[in-house]
Amino acid sequence: MSIKRAARALCVGLALAGPARAEPPLSAIDWLSDSVAEPAAPAQPRPGEEVHGAAPEQISVTALDGPRLDAVGLLPPAVTGLPADAWGDSDIDELVRLIQAKRAPRLPATAGLLYTLLLAELDPPAGSTQDGRLLLARLDTLLALGALDQAQALLERAGPTDAALFRRWFDVSLLTGHEDRACAAMRAAPDIAPTFPARIFCLARGGDWNAALLTLDTAKALGFVTEEEDALLIRFLDPELFEGEPPLPVPSHPNPLFFRMFEAIGEALPTTTLPLAFAQSDLRFTAGWKARIEAAERLARSGAIDANRLLGIYTERMPAASGGVWDRVEAVQAFDVALLSGDPGAVARALPSAWAAMEEAGLEVPFATLYGERLARLPLSDVPRALAFRIGLLSDSYEAVAAAHRPDTPREAFLAGLARGDVSGLEPPTPAAAALAEAFAGADPGPQLGALLERGRLGEALLNAIALIGTGAVGDLGDLTAGVALLRAVGLEDAARRAALQIVILEPKA
Repeated sequence: MSIKRAARALCVGLALAGPARAEPPLSAIDWLSDSVAEPAAPAQPRPGEEVHGAAPEQISVTALDGPRLDAVGLLPPAVTGLPADAWGDSDIDELVRLIQAKRAPRLPATAGLLYTLLLAELDPPAGSTQDGRLLLARLDTLLALGALDQAQALLERAGPTDAALFRRWFDVSLLTGHEDRACAAMRAAPDIAPTFPARIFCLARGGDWNAALLTLDTAKALGFVTEEEDALLIRFLDPELFEGEPPLPVPSHPNPLFFRMFEAIGEALPTTTLPLAFAQSDLRFTAGWKARIEAAERLARSGAIDANRLLGIYTERMPAASGGVWDRVEAVQAFDVALLSGDPGAVARALPSAWAAMEEAGLEVPFATLYGERLARLPLSDVPRALAFRIGLLSDSYEAVAAAHRPDTPREAFLAGLARGDVSGLEPPTPAAAALAEAFAGADPGPQLGALLERGRLGEALLNAIALIGTGAVGDLGDLTAGVALLRAVGLEDAARRAALQIVILEPKA
């Protein structure tokens, strides 16, 4: 038998030995690559048929006191301030529903609280089992927010050894440019059964082009790849055959595996219309500067990357064009230079343009995180002074900024009161501010949230409070009062004050 025919026979044997394309693991996100095959369900005997097993019956044993996937986290209670039993006896289906509903909180303050819950190391809820459904829901929400670094760290803490976890880890590795590491892990994990596209991709990445071509040939013969997949895979394996040919049609719903192959054949897909997680691939230095800026802005808005990383990308070089993102970069760079100079006049001249640019991009809080505290210490006057005060209140040092500032208007006095957590006797400047004043005057969080607290379901109550603050910030003032009151009632005073200041200063719109 020739080597080629032997290799072909081996590929056919591998394909027939186990399922190569079973139903993918259930997920709240539908863009995950179909990279790992689930084990096939055993055939059920027909009625009256006697079944004889050649091996003893396998018994699955789980230690009652062993670790559970749903308990995996990165932030211990000493860091989060949450009790280890924050989930209490909450129904796990309800927790999964609440977590999957959280995609992009409007306020950075509530987004930060959501990240804390997603990454917290907490005891599993009472109904948790070994399937890790709560962990998967937390991971999928992190992926939806574009927080790939956080998701990858959580996956590696859990150990991506089963199909559902490995599938997510594999895609995160593809989007962050670590595909060789993902393929090496796939080869090293005998319990992980890759689907044909993933197997072909990894064979090619490992330099075994002949095996990859034979595997594609086998997959086509067995009907395990679609025409669309075949067209992409063959171009990925032998792009020289298609020089001068028109580009492939853009897939309507690309996954990370195909996204990476399109990039490899020189037909990179734009990430601006893809799920937020794909923007992470544009942060690599192989992407153009404009693409890196736009990706960093999208990810900073969701809280997936911090403000310093955004600033680092903004200041990599001088903009060579004007308009759009380039005007924003120029304004931030000019302000950064002015602040570094320490000249109050230069800062006062550069600040309005930089702030307007950040408002247009929805990046006010990252800007305040970077500059608010330093800006508040400068001896500014008139309009720049008032603007610097508001920006300082959006920073981590909001309480110190308020203590050092003499309010010039009733609005400033109310904002300073929010920063201190005491607005008694102060005039709320807006209806939303009046709803917040009720929360800071000791309002009850309401019967629904109160009942959750009484039953020890703190985590569930916080997930509901995040939703209430989101709807309350754009009009449902009763929800706003209840959500902020809940945060204060459970000791999350910092989150309550930050949310209140962001609502009044930024005036979120629906």
